[in-house]
Amino acid sequence: MNLSQDIQKDQTSDRESAYRRALEDYLSKGGEHALQAAYEIGRIAQADGLGVLEMAALHHAVLAQVLPRVSPESLKQQLDRAQEFFAESLSPYEMAYRGFRDAISALRRLNETLELEIQRIAYAVHDEAGQLLFAARLAMSGLAHDLSPSRQERLDEIGTILDQAEKQLRRLSHELRPTILDDLGLVPALQFLSDGISRRTELSIRIQSSLEGRYAPIIETTVYRVVQEALTNITKHAQAKTVEIQLSNVAKNLQCLVHDDGVGFDVISALSSREHKSLGLVGIRERLNAVGGTLEIDSAVGRGTELLVKIPVEK
Repeated sequence: MNLSQDIQKDQTSDRESAYRRALEDYLSKGGEHALQAAYEIGRIAQADGLGVLEMAALHHAVLAQVLPRVSPESLKQQLDRAQEFFAESLSPYEMAYRGFRDAISALRRLNETLELEIQRIAYAVHDEAGQLLFAARLAMSGLAHDLSPSRQERLDEIGTILDQAEKQLRRLSHELRPTILDDLGLVPALQFLSDGISRRTELSIRIQSSLEGRYAPIIETTVYRVVQEALTNITKHAQAKTVEIQLSNVAKNLQCLVHDDGVGFDVISALSSREHKSLGLVGIRERLNAVGGTLEIDSAVGRGTELLVKIPVEK
């Protein structure tokens, strides 16, 4: 049986006893083998769901049993060795934290890259497609005087269709990446987004904001995308009539509250099933994770839904 299996067997019966035996072994003999035992104890504890504070409590409980048997002359040396042992037991937690931090950093870079690509596509839709439509109108106007009245009427109908296509492309471009978000900031961009959704769906959307000044582009973009996803979910699933969006800065956190008066849903059931993917919660959480933000959901069948987003900011 290897070291990991030995420790796992010990911890199944008594984690504290396993920790005490391994610590006593290190205090009396030292060596890499004893430090490896500390690492394995930490790894198994982490896998079992123990937190750092629980590991610290375990360490201090064992120290209270071991130190009375240590001679006063060697007390400082043994305390230093116990600290080394404890630090090694926390190594798996440190490695997990570094991995999480690297994943968050990669996710942030991915979101920034996606936003740049979305911006490029939005500008292409707005500028390049707009130029093609304008060229088509010029070509049609050159043909108009050579056509009979009936064909000119048909040409006017085509012009009307082109006008509608241009409006749809302009709307799509703004929703992909609204220039107003870059130029004027978060609140005007959300108002523009809400006005467009209200016109298309007859959903009443009210925005209240106590924010002052501008925030980092990645923060404004994240909040905009989260609200955009939330409003999309509401129009698809909530059967709501009104939505309230509240923006504020509380205790160095940008807070965004989105509340609707729709049919609501069972949060626990939704998050434990595949339904949460259709609600867009995965995308929302990933965006928030990339900026250190959190999402709280409060909903129940028949009483609407409330999403509370918190993102740490410097102001």
